[in-house]
Parts: sequence; structure tokens; C-alpha cells
Amino acid sequence: MSGLTAPKGTFDVLPPESERFLAVRETLTAPLRRAGYGYVETPVFEHTEVFSRGVGESTDVVTKEMYTFDDRGGRSLTLRPELTAGLMRAFIEHRLHTGALPVKLWTVGSAFRYERPQAGRYRHFTQVDMEALGVDDPALDAEVVALGVQGFRGLGLTDFELLLTSLGDSTCRPQYREQLVAYLDKLDLDEETRRRAAINPLRVLDDKRPEVQAQLDEAPLMVDHLSDSTRAHYDAVRQHLTDLGVTWTEAPRLVRGLDYYTKTTFEFVHNGLGAQSAIGGGGRYDGLSAALGGPDVSGIGYAVGVDRTLLAVQAEGLDVGTASGVQAFVVPLGAEAKRLAVRLVGRLRQAGVSADTVYGGRGLKGAMKAADRSGASHVVVIGERDLAEGVGQLKDMRTGEQTAVPVGELFERVRASVEG
Repeated sequence: MSGLTAPKGTFDVLPPESERFLAVRETLTAPLRRAGYGYVETPVFEHTEVFSRGVGESTDVVTKEMYTFDDRGGRSLTLRPELTAGLMRAFIEHRLHTGALPVKLWTVGSAFRYERPQAGRYRHFTQVDMEALGVDDPALDAEVVALGVQGFRGLGLTDFELLLTSLGDSTCRPQYREQLVAYLDKLDLDEETRRRAAINPLRVLDDKRPEVQAQLDEAPLMVDHLSDSTRAHYDAVRQHLTDLGVTWTEAPRLVRGLDYYTKTTFEFVHNGLGAQSAIGGGGRYDGLSAALGGPDVSGIGYAVGVDRTLLAVQAEGLDVGTASGVQAFVVPLGAEAKRLAVRLVGRLRQAGVSADTVYGGRGLKGAMKAADRSGASHVVVIGERDLAEGVGQLKDMRTGEQTAVPVGELFERVRASVEG
């Protein structure tokens, strides 16, 4: 057992860092709860076609990065590489589209992609994901984007940027696609890139290799070929964002790594993270439901990386989720005192006071070290002599003041002290 370690590209979240991880996760999800989004959970694995049909067969996620396996029944299953497709599958399966629209959902959980581990990029990661399904409204697009901004601002982040563009829709994408394909046909591209371009030429614009990017300076841009309706939609989104006090940077070359995006598309980047600067992103995906066999309804959402946002928090030197420890710690000396300590800690916890005691029969010195490490503001020491006198010693760790308190009054005195 001593040789076992976490798989390559994965990690454990342990105290005290886990307190910061939880604080980031809770702060990112708080705006969603305030906006009426409902929490859901979906399986960590899905039928492979949920992702091959939903995410897109031209994407690196599907072609290179998915953890896919056959179960004992011969069914092809895949660990989720992202959360949106699974949420849409649940939306379709449970016929949520037959109720009030939009359906507003959020979730948080692990996702898995087989890629080369590097700083801030892992094979196992945690995302906060939100979706607003069933209504195509620029004001809803703006709400979604603004909620992401609120999450980052809630953490105190200031060095992040919102990149924004429109990827058009079925009214203008086909004509733009023809122009882009004609442009790409003239370039010096390898066979793998040409194969990808044949499925979805927009994906070539997302290619990070310098030798490819160097040939794309004159490539036509989707934002310059929007139809009147998609142009009006994008203009309305930007007006609503302005009204909400959200600033952005126009990013006409922005192409998200998944095939299902249409119209409003965005990404959050942080300037303190180097080349791997993305901390979240999303957009509208009006064809995803239909691609998965559901009703032809629209949707918009985003995913934010909890792990990557924590790196952004650290890059800005922000103090979030500092472990506060317990409020009260009870040190018993002897078997009779131990019984009293267990009862006292139990009552305090039931009353909403964070409390703990020492285990393992330590002496006074070791027990007081444990009390000090706990971070408790108040410590109760109960020794044999104290019991004989019917008292416990209540010590305020902030001032050093110590008071003998009758055993029958310890609960109320400790509760009053920590809450005062």
C-alpha cells in the first residue's frame, strides 16, 4: 500500500488548502442560487454518444481526450469530459422542457480529460457549471455572463478579463463556412488539421500551434458575416451587459473548444496565469438539444474551473477560505472528565457552536497543544481536582484570562463566550 499514489494528472485536495477550495466553489455558486438556478447532479459517466454527438466529433475532447471504456454489458461509457452535455441529456430525459421556461440549472463536480498534465491543467478537474435552457433571449445571455462576473468579483478578483464574440447561427454560418473553407484550402496544413477542417473549419481557428496561427492573419471572421438577426441579437446582448455594468473585450477570433456553440460566445481569462489563462467560459448552444435527440430548444451556459480559479486567487494574493478552526475546545483529564467533555461537546455542536475535544488519552501538555492547533478562541480544561470542586476552567485564548465555572453552567457560559 505504501507505493500507491494518485494517478498521473490528478491530485488530492487536503486541509488547509481544501478550505480555500471550498470557499472558491461556494463563492462561484452563490450568484447562481441568488438568481433562482436549481441544483442538479448527473452521473460522472454517460453513454459515449452523449459526448460524441453533443460535444462534437471534430473536437480534441472527443478525438483524443475522453476516458472511454466498455462495461460488462458491452456498453460504451465515458467519464464526463465536461458537464453541459450530461445536463442536457437529463433535461431531455426528464422532459423538463414541458414545464416553465427557461429551465435554470447549476451543478458542480469532477470532469476528466486525457491530456498532458501541466501547471494549472490536469486530467481530473472540478467545474461549476450552469445552464439556462429553453429561451432564446439576449437579456438571458447577459444574465448568464453577468453571473459569472459576479462570482469572480465575489472572490475579490480584479485581474480577469471577459472575452466576447458571436459565432452566428444557421442563418449565416453556412455562407461563412464556405468562405473559411476556401481560405483554409490555400494554406499549408497537415492532414490531421485538414480532416478537422472538413468536419468543422472553425476549429482550425482555435489551433494554438504557431505555424498554423501564422497563416490565419487574413482569415475571414464570423463576426464580420453575421446575419441581420444574429447581429441584432449580439447588439442587444452587449447593451444589456452595459446596463449591468459588465465590461468586455471584443474577441472576434474566439472559438471555444466544443462544437455546439452558436451566437453569444465568451471566455474568462486571468492575466496572472501565463499561457494557460482561461478560468472559464461558455456561450449559447441552440442546436445541442436537437443533436442529442431532444426538442429543438435553445440554451446558454458556462463552466468555470474551480481549480483554475483558485490559482487566479493565489496569483492575486487574495486571502479566501482561511481555516477558522473550532470555536471551543474541551480538554478532559481522566475518565470521568472525558465523559463530561463528550457530553459538553455534543451539546455545543447541537446548539450550532463549532467544538472539539482531544482523543487518545493524551496528557495535559499534548492536549493543550491540540487545543492550540485547533484555533479555538475558548478552551475548557477539566481535571480531577476541578471535578472534585464541581468546576471546569474556561480560558479565553485571546486574552489569557481563565475563570472557574460550575460544571452545570459550562454549556451556557461557553456558548455565550464564543458568540459574544
